[in-house]
Amino acid sequence: MDKLVIVSGALFFLADVFAVASLANPAWVISDDASNFKIGLTSQCLTIFGRDPVCLAPSLSPEWEATLVFIVLGILCLTVTCSLLALSLKKTSALKYARWAAFTAMILFCTAALIFPVGFYVDEIGGEPYKLPNTVKVGSSYVMFILAIFLTIISELFAGKICLPRL
Repeated sequence: MDKLVIVSGALFFLADVFAVASLANPAWVISDDASNFKIGLTSQCLTIFGRDPVCLAPSLSPEWEATLVFIVLGILCLTVTCSLLALSLKKTSALKYARWAAFTAMILFCTAALIFPVGFYVDEIGGEPYKLPNTVKVGSSYVMFILAIFLTIISELFAGKICLPRL
């Protein structure tokens, strides 16, 4: 049981790190053409004629503001989960609350992943909801966020003893 809690806690912590890193990096949506921009949920960067990138705080659409709020709340839930899992090594009743906090984080992250593509219509991108134009693609930050979701789901399976490894 203790090994399973430690593995689950490590995976939750890793998911938390990936979620924070995805917010810190502005490469949620990047351009392939000469405009060379990167749009993130916390910053927007533009590189003009090979110069150093200029980064500004973005003006977010309501969909991306909601995405940011859901991700921040999910990060807080994962942090609480890691703390409760550490506490559960001494007091086993904390494990039940850790599972619920992790489940809440998973729901928040999945909701954010569903809402984010709705904001592809913004002027900087020029797409439609859930459809990017050919010159724009999702970047590494979005991939890190999806990886955080995946790790959260796998960790939740371990924490709930649904998928028992041979440890």
